[in-house]
Amino acid sequence: MNYYLGIDVGSTTVKAYLTDESNQCLYSHYIRHNSDVRRTILFLLEDIQKQYQDIEIYPVMTGSGGLSISESLNIKFVQEVIACTKTIETYIPETDVAIELGGEDAKITYFEGSLEQRMNGSCAGGTGAFIDQMATLLQTDAQGLNELAKNYHSIYPIASRCGVFAKTDVQPLINEGVQKEDIAVSIFQAVVNQTISGLACGKPIRGKVAFLGGPLYFLDQLRQRFIETLDLKDEDIIFPENSQLFVAIGACLNAKDVEKSISLHELIQNLKNLTSQQVESSYTLEPLFNNEEELNQFRERHYQAKTKKRNIKNYQGDIYLGIDVGSTTSKVILIDNEGSILYSFYNSNEGNPLNLIMRIMKEVYHFIPQGCQIKKAGVTGYGEALIKAALKADIGEVETIAHYTAAKHFQPDVDFILDIGGQDMKAITIKDEVIQDITLNEACSSGCGSFLETFAHSLKYDIEDFAETALLAKNPLDLGSRCTVFMNSKVKQAQKEGATLEDISAGLSYSVIKNALYKVIKFRNKEQIGKHIVVQGGTFYNEAVLRAFEKEANVEVIRPDIAGLMGAYGMAKIAMEKDDGKGTTLLTLDEIEALTYENTMRNCGKCTNNCMLTMTLFNDGREFISGNRCERGANIPLKSKSLPNLFDYKYRRIFQYRSLAKEEARRGIVGIPRALNIYENYPFWHTFLTELKFRVILSPRSSKNIYEKGIESIPSESACYPAKITHGHIESLIEKGIKFIFYPSVAYERLEYEDAGNHYNCPVVASYPEVIRNNVDTLQENHIIFKNPFVSLNNPKTLFRVLKEELKEYHISDKELKHAIERGFEELERCQQDIQQEGQKAIKYMRENHLQGIVLAGRPYHIDPEINHGIADLITSEGFVVLSEDSVCYLDEEHLKLRVVDQWTYHSRLYKAASFVSSQEDLQLVQLTSFGCGLDAVTTDQVAEILNARKKIYTLIKIDEGSNLGAIRIRIRSLKATIEKKDKKINLYNKYEQKKISFTKQMREEKYTILCPQMSPIHFQFVEAAMQEEGYHFVVLPSVDKDAVEQGLKYVNNDACYPSILVTGQMMNALNSGKYDLNKVALMITQTGGGCRATNYIAFIRKALKDAGMEHIPVISANLSGLENHPGFKITYSVAKKVIIGAMYGDLFMRVLYRVRPYEAQAGTANQLYKSWVEKCKQNVRNGSLKEFKQNVYQIVKDFDELPLLNIKKPRIGLVGEILVKFHPTANNQIVDIIEAEGGEAVMPDLIDFFQYCFYNTEYEHEHFDAKKTSVWLCHFAIWFIDYLRKDMIKALKQSKRFDAPQPIDLIAKKASQIVSIGNQTGEGWFLTGEMIELIEEGAPNIVCMQPFACLPNHVTGKGVIKALRKKYPQSNIVAVDYDPGASEVNQLNRIKLMLSTAFKNIESGKKS
Repeated sequence: MNYYLGIDVGSTTVKAYLTDESNQCLYSHYIRHNSDVRRTILFLLEDIQKQYQDIEIYPVMTGSGGLSISESLNIKFVQEVIACTKTIETYIPETDVAIELGGEDAKITYFEGSLEQRMNGSCAGGTGAFIDQMATLLQTDAQGLNELAKNYHSIYPIASRCGVFAKTDVQPLINEGVQKEDIAVSIFQAVVNQTISGLACGKPIRGKVAFLGGPLYFLDQLRQRFIETLDLKDEDIIFPENSQLFVAIGACLNAKDVEKSISLHELIQNLKNLTSQQVESSYTLEPLFNNEEELNQFRERHYQAKTKKRNIKNYQGDIYLGIDVGSTTSKVILIDNEGSILYSFYNSNEGNPLNLIMRIMKEVYHFIPQGCQIKKAGVTGYGEALIKAALKADIGEVETIAHYTAAKHFQPDVDFILDIGGQDMKAITIKDEVIQDITLNEACSSGCGSFLETFAHSLKYDIEDFAETALLAKNPLDLGSRCTVFMNSKVKQAQKEGATLEDISAGLSYSVIKNALYKVIKFRNKEQIGKHIVVQGGTFYNEAVLRAFEKEANVEVIRPDIAGLMGAYGMAKIAMEKDDGKGTTLLTLDEIEALTYENTMRNCGKCTNNCMLTMTLFNDGREFISGNRCERGANIPLKSKSLPNLFDYKYRRIFQYRSLAKEEARRGIVGIPRALNIYENYPFWHTFLTELKFRVILSPRSSKNIYEKGIESIPSESACYPAKITHGHIESLIEKGIKFIFYPSVAYERLEYEDAGNHYNCPVVASYPEVIRNNVDTLQENHIIFKNPFVSLNNPKTLFRVLKEELKEYHISDKELKHAIERGFEELERCQQDIQQEGQKAIKYMRENHLQGIVLAGRPYHIDPEINHGIADLITSEGFVVLSEDSVCYLDEEHLKLRVVDQWTYHSRLYKAASFVSSQEDLQLVQLTSFGCGLDAVTTDQVAEILNARKKIYTLIKIDEGSNLGAIRIRIRSLKATIEKKDKKINLYNKYEQKKISFTKQMREEKYTILCPQMSPIHFQFVEAAMQEEGYHFVVLPSVDKDAVEQGLKYVNNDACYPSILVTGQMMNALNSGKYDLNKVALMITQTGGGCRATNYIAFIRKALKDAGMEHIPVISANLSGLENHPGFKITYSVAKKVIIGAMYGDLFMRVLYRVRPYEAQAGTANQLYKSWVEKCKQNVRNGSLKEFKQNVYQIVKDFDELPLLNIKKPRIGLVGEILVKFHPTANNQIVDIIEAEGGEAVMPDLIDFFQYCFYNTEYEHEHFDAKKTSVWLCHFAIWFIDYLRKDMIKALKQSKRFDAPQPIDLIAKKASQIVSIGNQTGEGWFLTGEMIELIEEGAPNIVCMQPFACLPNHVTGKGVIKALRKKYPQSNIVAVDYDPGASEVNQLNRIKLMLSTAFKNIESGKKS
């Protein structure tokens, strides 16, 4: 009898399934492993042994956590999606789509047509772990959540993009007293939305749907939400029994292919031996304490910061009350008139802060002795408004001021406060007793208290015990400082590798601090954070976190003994300071005992925002309303609507146009989506189309409802919210029955400032119409004419040419078209002037009324109330006048020299506005940025520098689909409090200046070392030889190690893309290594001058140098577009020729080596042959002889053609993507090695083709945009020159038996243009699509498309075209993988293995057919 065993090791559970030959189930079990995977598997195996003694089994392991253990035990491993697919095909073959949710992974498999599989990338929003996290907020577990959801009334929008955002959405609902039943169902709905938008990525879920995996098996209400959202009929729902075991069953079915059995006894022994070994974890940090003695000294030092306490029972006199209602906990403190603490309370909100505070107040009144009375009461924190209204407290104050007041008590000269709470982190800088700067963690709470707590709970520990274990850990794990969920998978990975709990706990403490230091405070050196530091917040009770902060920042700090109560203590002190002798308005004990309330919800309905209001009605007739963005909803006088607000004005001004009546519109109806660049150019397009006698229909105002209409077709889950909502606008136009939609791709705006470096639109704004065209199926289904011409609004000539071609079927005369374009430009100009005049009026009003103004600076589309969540109204309700960046930018007269390349039009305004604000005493600037906006990694630091030069406060607000305004209100109120106290005088001489150091001829003569970052080791070894031969002391830095990534994260804005972090990190690492003379060194970086962030890498490097005090080091820009000039470095004909020869050798070796290495008859022979050639080729690069190049090329191809190979077939895997991630082995986690190790052959397109693509673009630029004819000729010459140099290599490859030759660039362009426009020219642009087509047609239909996390151009031409490619080439099998310093390698590997397994399947079915 044969026995088959499938073991599925998931991220949170282990499942085992045992069958006999007839597939009869003999044993099955599902059990949580609490991160101890090995012991759990051991428990299951011993459990089987009890029932079946020592049987011979054929085992197979699967699951995200099974890989490393299966290798250690030498058991076959099957990718989990493959296992699951096998079960589905065996037991429920009628399935069209399977949705499977696990602990940290979510997957969708499509079965109709060719097999297509999707898996969550770098985010675990909307998985089992997410549901567990949310359940703890409601003091229950997943099952409890399910019970609650059964009795819901209404569903609230909760951001499911990330567990952390969701917390910030759920917490205010709890604090405002929303019914738990409603919150529970809303959490499930968030999971559904995340699965559909984040995973389906543009492919609709239709047909018969199977629900699999633990969460969907155990939570019927979650299934219900899916069924309703997908609108499934009963006959389309497949919910098999044992669905939570499907993956294990699949492993069991796959076990039939295992050739050799093993006795159960032996397997158990092997596992026991494994469990007792300690595995060395990859990266460790130094211990927090080396010994007990160090720990005791540390404790003694922190014991000093104590508050005086008195026993309230023996006290007579005045009492002051401070209440702090935080996001997750509430604190209450009573003090006497000398500031001693009489009573303190700290507890979790238990999901209802108002109940809790009322209960505590009753207790307080009971034990206050006779002869004492509360003189004043103050409230602060998230729940301030509700509690102040309910209890009639005297004073409300923003929490930053309360915290500062408390910190001053412990350290009168405090100049820096770091407060880490449950899910918020605040860093407050103080100068001359005035708060200068407040930094809050934006939309992410990784590294806050609740993060550690959730973690401890998931390991079944109390946070106190968990923290205690960390103190004497020997090798704390280095877990990085990224997202909470990434961290989960990193810790899981470490545990599977055998890391101890102590090391994990210590590692997490370091992570919290690294996150605070490098992401929130942007810490560079210890001078930056002052001399007198106070740390507070409940998280700092954790001694491991406290010690990690002191070690990492290299400072000693004060941690008060009431670290978690500082807000309440500060409020009590403020109540004491503000005692006017008139007594308190606080409710008495009798009034509190009589007080009852009920919560109801309703939509406001007083304007189009239609806010969802929470009404708290008290039995004494009072009401408190929250959830409103302005005062209307709360029934109080409209202060916010009486002040000038340019966001309101602009919204009305831009869209206030009347369209022609149907009978006047002889050319018919055209629809325009209210999205992205339309917020800038609608006046132009409306006027233009109306002049041409079209009736223009605009899509409705944005709303959550509009967003959800388009959720199914969004191809990239990390795109920004303004881009995602565009899909909904298109759908709403289609619903209206519009047959012609016009949504132009505006690559260039008008050039507004002569001194700007360029006038691009952001890659997403410019090219998003392409994403729509390739992903919104309803366009084709409804036969809609969708036009998105690529245009430049800076050049009326090319604009005329493009529009004439685009609208030719409407037979418009040249005269009519010209006239319409002229009228459009006039209207656009008029609109801009109106906005500027309105700005002047607002400033005049502000000055006449002695008010302060805030320039709310963002992009044109940030005026959309659904995108900005009514922030402008919130600011006016605090008494500020609101201006927009484009209403003041033209007033700037300083013409600053910037550090960054000023390449995007919308941002040029931003820098000018910042410069203007820095010179005005009554203006402040608040910058809005959308989550996922890559460009703001460049702009935010620059804007901050301009403002800081004149001691102005810089406030950055990140907005996303979640609309919790609590944190934003804190920022604005803190800003207001600071302005009131701060000296307004501005010293205009303190002007922002950026020094750019040139690389001089003298430096070259003195043999300065030029450091160049590594990009592709196989190519750059030759580039190095070429540059050295040309007389430069040129060094290509070695491949990146972990330190370089750390340095990058330390010095570069953490929203920047992975390549910029790597490049800057490599350079800073080299400079800090002590190997180079810092007075005789220069750095070099390439600059393309394109519309992607890469043009600004040089600016990141210069900022890093400045922060590190190395501003004197020159940075050379290697570019062909005249961006910068360095007298000591010139790209001459000789340099260019040698570098190209070097690059061609690199390309050739990639082609021949990767082609033969997987098949070599004798291991190691291919690498040996390659190495034998390297020196010869370097010699040729140095002498630049084309004759020698020709001989070498033919000989190399011949040698590799004759290398003995095995006669086997392997799947060919194409590798494409962002240029650095594609070629740099560290950036892509050694992808070539992975593919070869997994049994595939890697196919990497050439590096030189990328340069050909850059040259090729110029002709299109000349016809559609602004490029000059001379540039076109130069680029034609460059293409010809490279082709001329390459001709021998191409010929040799064509004549070979084994190799393919590169295709001409115009052929690649022709193929790409069938899917995307050649107008997509940012980053890898259309070329990326072209490479994928080339690979598919050359027999490598399996492709890994690699991009840095949130790479902007890839949203369009990478992830954005996968769907269109699958349509055109059904055999294509493409996986998009995100790379970033915090991404989990396990997850990347799983996605790659998934693609490979489909590739192997296709090879098998190819053999059969």
